[in-house]
Amino acid sequence: MAELATIARPYAEALLKAGGSSAQALELCQLAKLATNPDMVQFASDPKARQEQVSQILQAVYQEQFGHALSGMVINLLTAVLENARLYAMPAISEQFHELVNRKLGISDAAIYSAFALSDAQKNDIQTSLEHRFKRKLNTTVVMDTSLIGGIRVVVGDEVLDTSVKARLEQMKVALTT
Repeated sequence: MAELATIARPYAEALLKAGGSSAQALELCQLAKLATNPDMVQFASDPKARQEQVSQILQAVYQEQFGHALSGMVINLLTAVLENARLYAMPAISEQFHELVNRKLGISDAAIYSAFALSDAQKNDIQTSLEHRFKRKLNTTVVMDTSLIGGIRVVVGDEVLDTSVKARLEQMKVALTT
């Protein structure tokens, strides 16, 4: 959905230029989840609801759910988003801002797919090895995928490192059938 990315980019860039950091990235992610709640979408799309009301309700729900108020920068972003009737773009804005902050900090997100649960020590060892291999700091998340049979599959941006048993079996199958 290129159009949504085009709409979201200026908001994300503006927040970064205003001094937004990883703290605001977390706030924005949480706010995006609240903004896409079906009840909130219905309320925000009601022509009788004023943007100030929508903003106040989102801020109140955020504070109640997360135990602290939104930062001034995120409130300003929310105001601009509501003024332009772009609440639907909050998840894309959040995602783009997260990527911009990571790029600024020299960090990449990495997903580690594993057939088995990894201990903290295993995760740390794998992360250290991956950071050395990819030559950058990584923000890792582990996802269970029993179809791998064994080993791991790592996705960093558009790069994939697959050392799983499933991948090796596929390679053997190709080698035997050619």
